[in-house]
Amino acid sequence: MKIVRACIYPKDIQCITGRSERYGRKLINQMKKYFGKESHQFITKQEFSEYSGIDQEIVEDYLKQVS
Repeated sequence: MKIVRACIYPKDIQCITGRSERYGRKLINQMKKYFGKESHQFITKQEFSEYSGIDQEIVEDYLKQVS
């Protein structure tokens, strides 16, 4: 069984949304503020799905493809 990573990076947001990597960094910072996280903490795929409204299954499928 292949382990799929749990955190989301700006490059992932770029590939999933079709927006720029800079937009991905900005979105991650907005999500950290929304979820009350500190700058060194990660955004999980569940949090990204909740914040963006993108189905978690779509995010997981993407992460399986790139892993």
